Amino acid sequence: MLRVPPNLSKTEGGRVQGLLQLIEDGIHLVVAVLLVLLAGLLTVGVVHDVIRSVQGPYREEAVVLSALDSSLVLFIVAELLHTVRLTIRNRTLDAEPFLVVGLIAGIRKVLIVTAEAEKSFRWNVEGIELLVLAGLILVMATAVYVWRRSTRPGDYFPLHEAPRSRSPEPSPTPVRGT
Repeated sequence: MLRVPPNLSKTEGGRVQGLLQLIEDGIHLVVAVLLVLLAGLLTVGVVHDVIRSVQGPYREEAVVLSALDSSLVLFIVAELLHTVRLTIRNRTLDAEPFLVVGLIAGIRKVLIVTAEAEKSFRWNVEGIELLVLAGLILVMATAVYVWRRSTRPGDYFPLHEAPRSRSPEPSPTPVRGT
């Protein structure tokens, strides 16, 4: 049997792996910093929009839609930041946080579409979009459930029937006979 010697020795291979890990951590750190900056900008933008709309003539629907939309986007950014943090800490990429972000994004879109179409709903456009979004949300929720059941089954059914003792404890209240 012909054996091909590896191109890198063990020490050189370890150095390359270490360098690649350092680069990967650096990329994750840059993404985390950008997400924090984005979250800060979104927060300032939401507060600015609400203050500006309260000061001048405003429509309640526009204020609520804008604040709701921006707040849910901020929530998505926070979940993405959480995912990056978990990736850096565990050194693995887990699918569940991305499914949760997808669920939040789908629910956000459903809320926005229904709020915008409150007075002039048409099944042609908004109805089909809502049906597709509902199906997508159902698929992602099912995926999260299956993912959790397959990766950590003990976390979701922690209460098992306790073993019963042989001698029952006396009841604090006497039982009357008829």
